[in-house]
Amino acid sequence: MPGLYNKYIKLIHSLGDLAAVTTSAVAANLLVQGEISNNSNYSYGTFLPFFLVAWLICSLLLKTYRFYRVARIMSLLIDALKAIFLYVLLLEATINIIDYFSFTRAFLLYHYLILLATVLLWRIAVTYSLRFLRRKGYNLKWVIVVGNAKTGHDLKRFFLTHPEYGYRFLGFFDDNSFDDPQVLGRISDVERYVLEKEVDEVYCCAYSIKKEQVESLMEFCDNNLVRIKFLPEPGSFSYQKLKLDFYDMLPILVARSIPLDDVINKTLKRVFDLIFSLLVIVFILSWFLPLLALIIKIDSKGPVFFGQERSGINNKKFICWKLRSMYVNTEANSLLARRGDSRITPVGSFLRKTSLDELPQFFNVFLGQMSIVGPRPHMLKANEEYALIAEKYMVRHFIKPGVTGLSQVRGYRGDTTEDYQVRGRVKLDIFYLENWSFTLDLKIIFYTIYNVFKGDKHAF
Repeated sequence: MPGLYNKYIKLIHSLGDLAAVTTSAVAANLLVQGEISNNSNYSYGTFLPFFLVAWLICSLLLKTYRFYRVARIMSLLIDALKAIFLYVLLLEATINIIDYFSFTRAFLLYHYLILLATVLLWRIAVTYSLRFLRRKGYNLKWVIVVGNAKTGHDLKRFFLTHPEYGYRFLGFFDDNSFDDPQVLGRISDVERYVLEKEVDEVYCCAYSIKKEQVESLMEFCDNNLVRIKFLPEPGSFSYQKLKLDFYDMLPILVARSIPLDDVINKTLKRVFDLIFSLLVIVFILSWFLPLLALIIKIDSKGPVFFGQERSGINNKKFICWKLRSMYVNTEANSLLARRGDSRITPVGSFLRKTSLDELPQFFNVFLGQMSIVGPRPHMLKANEEYALIAEKYMVRHFIKPGVTGLSQVRGYRGDTTEDYQVRGRVKLDIFYLENWSFTLDLKIIFYTIYNVFKGDKHAF
């Protein structure tokens, strides 16, 4: 059965979300009042339409109901979380603006929590139900590939290994591969085959066929309401995620899409940074830093803190703070620390191995100069050297540097004397900024704490 029910998927999600808003409001009212009643300080029945409209506004602004077959469940949940976050902000702002405080804090809290659980569970239920049905042969899309090229075979392999997405691969069409049993015919046979088999999508390896054939295929697909999609040339735009943008009616291909350019993502990350850094400062640094300061003073002469100019977001300089782990020397800003470095004090060696020397950077996070997770900031001298070693090194400065990062938990912490270590670190930093998610940050924080207690062989 072809993709007959695609148009209903958005409707199913949206109706489920509206039901979740209604259910959470009713349930919150029941939990607070002990019964479904309008005789409280606020009129539950009067404000329910406002809740529904507020949810629809948030969903439309964030394009929450733009679903793709090939989408990770985590991406769908994050999109739902963004809508819930904006919904909470809109509701709280409206209540404060109109000076309407009859809603009890308990009612609002129950409403938000129940809504969160219900919407996320609905997303999971619908997504896995669709995947189950597609495995069983429902809601399918029949596809062919024009051009017998490597990217076409990669796509075929993806379709065969992921039946839950509901794509059924029929075969290739090519003018130069007559001996391949997977090739169903010549490119001139595509039009007849598409109409006979009711093909839903045509994937075209445009670089392997003639320009006139591409134009003819596009015209045919448009006239017969068949989707046509183009596969990239092997090796083109390597390691980059492309995004299509529009300037008026002019399509623009953006070579690097960064999730943290999105204002919602940026706000979410900043709020988390503020809360996390404040908790660390108040509950840990307030008593632990004086203790470490005393130990550092007893161990060697010099200041407790060491501030160094480093490159931040957009390559802007800022003072990055650390606990001093070396004897006072004149090479601190020009010579990177190495394993067995004679400048490192006995206490400093322990601080560096356990990452305790990085603790003052939570103040940098609180001030907005750094983030909890991001590419590690390097001193200016190292920046100049690394830019000559690693291609696209400066790309990592599109986002804020972090107290910890993906490259640190993946084994590229500490000494980077070898060129491959620098390139490996930069590659992971770029992967992070192009694939950022809140869950990825949480994973990195978990493994950072885990490595502190387990011990990291790369630390010195």
